Amino acid sequence: MQKVINVLAVLSFVGTAGIVGTAGVVYVRRDAIIEQVKENVAKAATEAIAGALPGMMDSALPELPGSTGGVIAPTPGVAVPF
Repeated sequence: MQKVINVLAVLSFVGTAGIVGTAGVVYVRRDAIIEQVKENVAKAATEAIAGALPGMMDSALPELPGSTGGVIAPTPGVAVPF
C-alpha cells in the first residue's frame, strides 16, 4: 500500500512540476507569444479584407450606361454658378 501512495505522490509531483514549468515558460516568453498572436491576427484580417473587397466593390458600383441622352438646355432666368 505504501508503494502505491509513493507512486501517486511522485506522479502528483511530476504533474505539478510540469504545470509550474509550463507557466514559467509562458511567463518568460509572453512578449514573443503576444507578438506572434498580433502578427497572426493582422495577417488573417488582411486576408479577410482582401478577399471580401472585390465582392463588395462589384455589388456597390452600378453599371455604367451604354448611351446617354442629349444636353439639357439651361432654363432662362436661372443663373449658372460658373
